[in-house]
Amino acid sequence: MRSVTSLPPTTGDSPSIAQLHKQMEQARTAQAVPDLIAATAHAIPGQVNALVRARTFAEPLLAGEVLGTGENVLAHADAVAAILQGIGGSETMQAAVYLVYASLHLNRPLEVLTKAFGPHFASLAVETVKLMHVQQQSRNAERLVAQAHNPALQTETVRKMLLGFSRDVRVVLLRLASRLQTLRWYAADKQPIPPALAHEALHVFAPLANRLGIWQLKWEIEDLSFRFLEPETYREIALLLDEKRAEREIYMEQLRQRLEAQLRAASISANVQGRPKHIYSIVKKMRGKRLSFDQLFDIRALRVVVPTVKDCYSALSWVHQHFTPIESEFDDYIARPKPNGYQSLHTVVRDAQGKAIEIQIRSQAMHNHAENGVAAHWAYKEAGTKGYAGVSATGEYDAKIAVLRQLLAWGKDLSEGLPSKGLFDDRIYVLTPNAAVIELPEGATPVDFAYAVHTDLGHRCRGARVDGVMVPLNAPLQSGQTVEIITVKEGRPSRDWLNAELGYLHSNRAKAKVRAWFNAQATQETVARGRESVEKLLQREGKTALKLDDLALQLGFKSAEALFEVVGKDEYSLRNIEAVLRPAEPEVPQQDPQSLVRKPRSGNTGGKGGVLVVGMGSLMTQLAKCCRPAPPDPISGFVTRGKGVSVHRQDCSNFREMAGRNQERVIEVAWDTPKANSAQTAVYPVDVAVQAMDRQGLLRDISDVFAREKTNVIGVQTQSVKGVAWMTFTVEVSDAGHLHKVLGIVASVPGVRSARRR
Repeated sequence: MRSVTSLPPTTGDSPSIAQLHKQMEQARTAQAVPDLIAATAHAIPGQVNALVRARTFAEPLLAGEVLGTGENVLAHADAVAAILQGIGGSETMQAAVYLVYASLHLNRPLEVLTKAFGPHFASLAVETVKLMHVQQQSRNAERLVAQAHNPALQTETVRKMLLGFSRDVRVVLLRLASRLQTLRWYAADKQPIPPALAHEALHVFAPLANRLGIWQLKWEIEDLSFRFLEPETYREIALLLDEKRAEREIYMEQLRQRLEAQLRAASISANVQGRPKHIYSIVKKMRGKRLSFDQLFDIRALRVVVPTVKDCYSALSWVHQHFTPIESEFDDYIARPKPNGYQSLHTVVRDAQGKAIEIQIRSQAMHNHAENGVAAHWAYKEAGTKGYAGVSATGEYDAKIAVLRQLLAWGKDLSEGLPSKGLFDDRIYVLTPNAAVIELPEGATPVDFAYAVHTDLGHRCRGARVDGVMVPLNAPLQSGQTVEIITVKEGRPSRDWLNAELGYLHSNRAKAKVRAWFNAQATQETVARGRESVEKLLQREGKTALKLDDLALQLGFKSAEALFEVVGKDEYSLRNIEAVLRPAEPEVPQQDPQSLVRKPRSGNTGGKGGVLVVGMGSLMTQLAKCCRPAPPDPISGFVTRGKGVSVHRQDCSNFREMAGRNQERVIEVAWDTPKANSAQTAVYPVDVAVQAMDRQGLLRDISDVFAREKTNVIGVQTQSVKGVAWMTFTVEVSDAGHLHKVLGIVASVPGVRSARRR
């Protein structure tokens, strides 16, 4: 593999780095994305190496840039790529490092990187930047100082990191390698590191590397972090290790050669190595087991790597035959692997002089996993001709599930032993069949899961498989499980799901969705019942042509559906509707309508209520109660059968309906002009509709307004529905203009929403 820093020279007409830099600056300002892509693609003739292309793309953007730590960005990216290469990370992953930092200097990073390198590189870079921002936001000085003494405060940050990692585990590897390089830079530069940075590395990143099986990173992150956090203890253990180092190394080399030779003589092909000493692991063991340095077994340690599992147990048998084993110190992690997949045989034996020696025995495959963990898997995954999709769907899915479960287990590691609730004390994380992570409350069931994915999936849920096994719908789920919901084509929730004793629902969100469904069904049934009652009434009254929305507005409702709902609940009497449909009119002797026109009353110049029938002299008139006209409303007359001329407002829906059927009975009318010396002023009854929030004293306050404004109230109807008062006042006015002023005052009464003439 070509070094990350080696770049082939530019030749021919290819743009120089300076020219490329200029074009990238134009892309950042003028957003000339196509030109930038073209320049990058041809900067190196025939270039197909993603790693070199990525570095060439990033170099002009990162030149002279420094991180918040003070480290040069390009040098940091080079070092991170080298770390990834060292743990088996693919060339693709190394290339992504440069794109992560380059994207910080682009206006539209997703678009630019997608066109230049494809969607997989672009999404990886953008996801990593998002995680960097989450970490940066959570790393304010005061909170991180507190975290050093109270790890429980890290819970939310860790949770966000977990959910971020779940989308693409390569983000983990990039961030782990970046954090290790930051620690190395501080160590080499001998600069004081912010304690919070070192604490986060030790208590978040190192456990994560451990869970993913990347020991090579875990041990170095631990030792460097511990060196910064407890420098005195670190130096003390380092000095103890240095004492008699030469004597110990000579002895261990002789023992290594002897063990390797004798195993091979026993037909066991073994590679025996000395195991490195990690100061932080030594300190943890001393503190955890309350041992002194001299009591530790793993100061002298060897690792035996053999081809197969069978060879592991053969080598163990040989070691126990030729050394004295300490039985309490034997662990078989092959038969019982650690949660992160680690496998090995651990034993402690004594030699002829009684010196304790720790020996680890593992196969070559186990050793590769122990050193590189998930990084080795991803390198293999990306080796295929299809890039990031270079493995079969089943293999990719199984690998992702395994990695996600390691992340979930890592979260549990971090929450163990915390003084307050930890990361998973109140939440669980389960997986969809497509390996998406769903966050749920502890104790959640498959029904909770279904509603968390989609409301419709919850409504249609009828069964569930957890890790491929059918389970009851009220079975509690555990973190890391894969849940598949079995549905029907069209379904509805069960009322049993709302029964707390049956335990189907634990999520408040899911409970609310189920209740909302049943409430919607109940409302629909109520509205349908109310609609049926109103329509039957209209049929009896012969008013089927009346628009339902107009009727609702006339009754003081916003819509016909609102009217149907209160009628369906028996909260609004049909008599109120009848009063509008059948306004009471005074009984008069039956007469032929034509006689009214032919025989005007002499000596009477005005009709009833100050209305004149234009061109016909005086006729018997009456003001219609459905619209209650009053001067100066535009009015029209309608010749009724036996009740004279009924006077309506021209915008009255009843009048429009009657006129449409019997246009020949419409007659022109006008308001009579009162005489100057008239002792009395004509008054007219008018209906006023008031909507208000119901409260004690509301009717009294509104009545006081009418009294102060000298407006006589001759009738009141009130009804309260769900705390809203619907009130109809019949008042006497001499003209509508005065009424408008009175309604403005009524509308200002506390609690009144609207006051209008009906």
